[in-house]
Amino acid sequence: MDREGPLLVEGPVEVVADDGTVSVSDRFVVAVCTCRRSRTYPWCDTSHRGHRRPARPATPPREREGGGA
Repeated sequence: MDREGPLLVEGPVEVVADDGTVSVSDRFVVAVCTCRRSRTYPWCDTSHRGHRRPARPATPPREREGGGA
């Protein structure tokens, strides 16, 4: 499972949230949001596409001590 994208599940699907709210989809395949950015949560609306984490900057190699060439 990729936390930056949806979880595809064969439908129909019933999702029960922590607060007891039930969301139902009768589609053949359902994209369930795993990033929690979706405005239609628990269903994916592709909000994750615009919010990629920036890549880690490359660490420059350490200079040798002593300054010799």
